[in-house]
Amino acid sequence: MNKITNLIIALLLLITGMSQAHAQAVQNVRGRVIDEASKAPLTGAVIALIDTARSLGAISEADGTFAVTGVPIGRHSFRVSYTGYEDRIVNDVIVTAGKEVNLNIAMQEAIHKLDAVTVSYSRARDKTRTNNDMAQVSARSFNVEETRKYAGSLGDPSRMAANFAGVVSGNDSRNDIVVRGNSPQGMLWQLEGINIPNPNHYGSPISTGGPISMVNNNNIDKSDFMTSAFPAQYGNATAGVFDIKLRDGNRNKNEFMAQVGFNGFELGAEGPLGRNKRTSYLINYRYSTLGVFQKMGISFGTGAAVPYYQDLNFKLTSQVGKRSKVSLFGISGKSNIEFLGKDVDTTTTELYGGDPFANEYAWYGTSVTGVSYEHQLSEKTSTKFTAAYGGSFQKYQEDSLSRTTYQPIPESRGRLASDKISGVWSLTHKMNARNNMQAGITFDQTGFNFMNKEYMPDGTEVVYIDKKGNYGLLQAYAQWKHRFNDKLSGVAGVHGQYLTLNQQYVAEPRASLRYALSKRQALSVGYGLHHQAQSIYTYYVNTPTANGPALTNKDLGFTRSHHSVVTYDWNITEHMRLKAEAYYQLLGNVPVETRATSFSAVNSGSFFGPDDVDSLLNKGKGYNYGTELTLERFFNKGYYFLMTGSLFNSRYTGSDGIERNTAFNTGHVLNVLAGKEFRVGHKGSVLAVNAKVSSVGGRWSTPLDMTRSVAEMRTVLKDNEAFTEKLPGYFRSDLRVSYRKEYRKSTLEMAIDFQNITNHQNIFLKYYDAPNKKVVTVYQQSFFPVPTIRYTF
Repeated sequence: MNKITNLIIALLLLITGMSQAHAQAVQNVRGRVIDEASKAPLTGAVIALIDTARSLGAISEADGTFAVTGVPIGRHSFRVSYTGYEDRIVNDVIVTAGKEVNLNIAMQEAIHKLDAVTVSYSRARDKTRTNNDMAQVSARSFNVEETRKYAGSLGDPSRMAANFAGVVSGNDSRNDIVVRGNSPQGMLWQLEGINIPNPNHYGSPISTGGPISMVNNNNIDKSDFMTSAFPAQYGNATAGVFDIKLRDGNRNKNEFMAQVGFNGFELGAEGPLGRNKRTSYLINYRYSTLGVFQKMGISFGTGAAVPYYQDLNFKLTSQVGKRSKVSLFGISGKSNIEFLGKDVDTTTTELYGGDPFANEYAWYGTSVTGVSYEHQLSEKTSTKFTAAYGGSFQKYQEDSLSRTTYQPIPESRGRLASDKISGVWSLTHKMNARNNMQAGITFDQTGFNFMNKEYMPDGTEVVYIDKKGNYGLLQAYAQWKHRFNDKLSGVAGVHGQYLTLNQQYVAEPRASLRYALSKRQALSVGYGLHHQAQSIYTYYVNTPTANGPALTNKDLGFTRSHHSVVTYDWNITEHMRLKAEAYYQLLGNVPVETRATSFSAVNSGSFFGPDDVDSLLNKGKGYNYGTELTLERFFNKGYYFLMTGSLFNSRYTGSDGIERNTAFNTGHVLNVLAGKEFRVGHKGSVLAVNAKVSSVGGRWSTPLDMTRSVAEMRTVLKDNEAFTEKLPGYFRSDLRVSYRKEYRKSTLEMAIDFQNITNHQNIFLKYYDAPNKKVVTVYQQSFFPVPTIRYTF
């Protein structure tokens, strides 16, 4: 605790020691106004600052852009008006001295032009309205501010999303998220409309999570997160969607950022390229700092092993003429770690393990680079084409150590490498104020080179997979939105996909209705049929036969899931919202074994490794149902709060015909978050305190088979009693204290995240320790302080 105390004192001295001489700072607020349906720029929209005595505003130019200059630092609200359109009120815009603000505002055309309708837009940057106007149920947007301010989020979009209703984390070792009881492998990740591989450090190509995100929150724009019955443009997913957008760089001035914290040392820059300021760049580089934390004596669950990682995020955007835009974007990251037996402290148990008689090595990498071209064909029609190339790899090696000579003995080797060429085309057309449609095609051509083998004590090799190849996934969709009147709107669409690997194809209807019961209340219903191909690893798992390995999984079809949702929205006040949802999901065609066992692919992703299971058939089934409640007070008068609760049940049936709990059936989740800002002095400086309390029901696990574990000197589970042992519930409290100091042309931000401040011991797993002949319980992250310093100028 002395090291932690000294760290806090050092930060406080840094705060008080900074120069106080600076004038009252002002900043520019820029942005672009477009039609929500056609994406066409709106010329002549009026943008006005409405919460200060000063009269400040701007009018959008021919390309929809605007600039409100001389805005005082602090939080502000803006009104956006345009003839024939519903007004928008943009609340809670944080203006700092170190960085200009950029707002992208989509406006909806009024059905009845004479009606004076004002819609409360962007309560905390529009959490209630997604970028995708076709999403009417189980969807919300998020922005960079939420990834920073929520205690425990650490700038990670996945950890931030764990605060939303219907989402379960409860695993400190990774940022996998469980949506409504589904496997995290059912998630779809998109970046700028491209389907991307796992965007996390230490994340396998066949999983969707990892300990640390590669997507840098300093670069993201307003993005969407969906948990059920998502619109027709999203396919090959059964759980949820992360639709990440990267923001454009500042086209008017160069800005810089330096940051150091748990996520790494970071340097960022953005600004215009060329004299005409029609091209901008945005780039951010990060390198890990965990080696520094370890030298300070702070444990983060890896013992003496130090995780190393680095990543790069970038985007270049150029306006081509009056109607076109070209963007080059990408993310790239690599990571590695070594667990050496000689360094393992046998008196403690670590979250990420460590065997004194084994050496483990792991290397990971992911990269995606894309280029997009957007063109406004007319005032009502726009099109976009994106091409991308990406890939990911994981290489791992494990050697056991002789108990007498400590010489390494090969135990396992693995290599999972894949690359993908992607093309995405979309067309958006607005017929009139009541009708708009979208259509598009996506094609992903994936190559892979997988090998995973294990060495037996007798010297023989067991090869689980050893295959090179390629396959394609073609997807297409069309969807239409109709506004019957000011109260009722409907969306209907269809999505189809075709897998070249085994010629599997499906068509999926999607539909939703939203009815405004009053100016503050709305009722929505949605349905979607969703399918997902199996992991490419699963298709090529070897089945040993007398004639050599056989591929008994290659003809597996898509897993199927029917989603049904009912949503009730109530804007209690201008700054408070209540949302309730009830859902039912019916899963079918789930891979299970041909012999009678408890195995089902619905539980994939509950552990670190792949499922080396062969001889699978699409005969499994399952279901998820539950209710969710969100009560949210958007930031106003210096404070906010967010309370989300979920009650749910998630069950499956394997080939043995027994209905069981899934690995993700925790039963309930409760999150309570709150934050308060205090103005310090008269120069715009702010002290903020944010807190979070999470309670998650206990996970279901499979009991240890002690008789076999002792006899075989390894951990053996009772598979016939799968997921019948309930672990204690998960509880964690986090506290974040931050300070933002404004200078004339720069901003200094400092924060400390106190994770698990009660040091509650949450069970991670149990295993049999053969050398010591006992059962060992491994606990999740203990109390862990995470300091961050950020400077923008």
